[in-house]
Amino acid sequence: MKNTLLLTFGLLSTGVFAQEHFSGINTSRRTGLLNAAINPAELTNLKNTYEVNIFNFSANIANNKLTFGDLTGSDEDFEDMLFAGSEPVNMRADVEILGPAFGFKLEKWAFAISSGAKIKADVIDVNPALGRALTNGVTSVAEVDDIIANYNQKTSATTWGEIGLSVARDLYNTEIHKVSAGATFKLLFPGSYANIGAGNFRGTVQNNLGDVNLTDASGMVNVAYSGSLANDFTDSSNFTDFFAGGLNGSAVDIGVNYQWKDVDDTGYKLNAGLAVRNLGSMTFKDDNNVSRNYSLEVGPGESLDLNQFEDVDSLTELEDILLDNPEFFTASNAQSDFKVKLPTMISAYADVKLHNKWFASAYIQQKMNEDNDNQQISMQNIVTITPRYSGNFFEAYTPLSHNEISGFTAGVGFRLGGFFIGSGSLLSAAFTDTDQADAYFGFRFGF
Repeated sequence: MKNTLLLTFGLLSTGVFAQEHFSGINTSRRTGLLNAAINPAELTNLKNTYEVNIFNFSANIANNKLTFGDLTGSDEDFEDMLFAGSEPVNMRADVEILGPAFGFKLEKWAFAISSGAKIKADVIDVNPALGRALTNGVTSVAEVDDIIANYNQKTSATTWGEIGLSVARDLYNTEIHKVSAGATFKLLFPGSYANIGAGNFRGTVQNNLGDVNLTDASGMVNVAYSGSLANDFTDSSNFTDFFAGGLNGSAVDIGVNYQWKDVDDTGYKLNAGLAVRNLGSMTFKDDNNVSRNYSLEVGPGESLDLNQFEDVDSLTELEDILLDNPEFFTASNAQSDFKVKLPTMISAYADVKLHNKWFASAYIQQKMNEDNDNQQISMQNIVTITPRYSGNFFEAYTPLSHNEISGFTAGVGFRLGGFFIGSGSLLSAAFTDTDQADAYFGFRFGF
């Protein structure tokens, strides 16, 4: 079960991963398709009549247990550090790739077509004692843990592709003020999916020098998978099936934008927006689809051998073990197709001109769903303040964020023309021991 519980960490071999994508550059006054990604109403504010996106990449991993120094410089075993203490383990890994996109504005209207690929992988509220048992670490002394978790703890991963069709319009426009509204309609292409959930779990774990057993236990276990992640989640290439499932879902982003124009400049004194994003879901329909619930019951005096899960590296193998132990796991009828909900969120921001080319922006991201739902893709709550110097060709900025999982982070980013590169946690990693690592870069141009 070591690999099963930690399927999220198979992503680590692909680099680093992100939560607020393109932190700092997404509220730049050099308005482009990145701004429209957090609020489609920004399309009417495009700096150029035509905007072309070539390629943008953003990635991050955030957790509440391990610092960047732990990951790079500690001699301790990874699982031992992760499942130390009594606080539930939370980790969010996230990759966003924005591919070719094109936008243009025409009088009061603006339009865009975009493409993207997403990877999300999570460990959510996993009890550390249960984690120690399932990773099957050999201890030097006997260990007994009584576990009561009155919530759903889960680990999951999802990949999918998107094609977006956006439209925006100016609703009110004078020399001083401008109000616009917009929407992006997303066509969703499910790729692959894996989920293991354990709801209302209670039991006693006995670890005697690596001989691990579970007794006097109950709970509800969910196992769901589709596509390549069912077969081997330790192979990072299985996280790249973005459009494999065909068109099987839709979503919408809706937003409004306000600008207080700067009559002495071509820009603004204030640019503010509000958007509701990811209102929608997608259905996985691969030939190997399974979503099944199991009722776990291990009576007093009985014991379930947890060592048998040690070498599992696919959910199909895990389910074979569960089905081979019917005295402990009562299986329900499996669903062949199942729906997964996107992480619906509210995004709000304001960018204020301080003096000349100096600006400061505030960004808030608030999720609207419960992460613990087995068929819910998760999202972090984030608040970011970004002071910046923003010229026409050169821009430098420092995003300062508070993330729900990793706490405070500080980063830095730069833009030269249409090229940008940055990180939301680089300064934190350089001067303190942060619980997050992330990076992004991209290139776009307008004419």
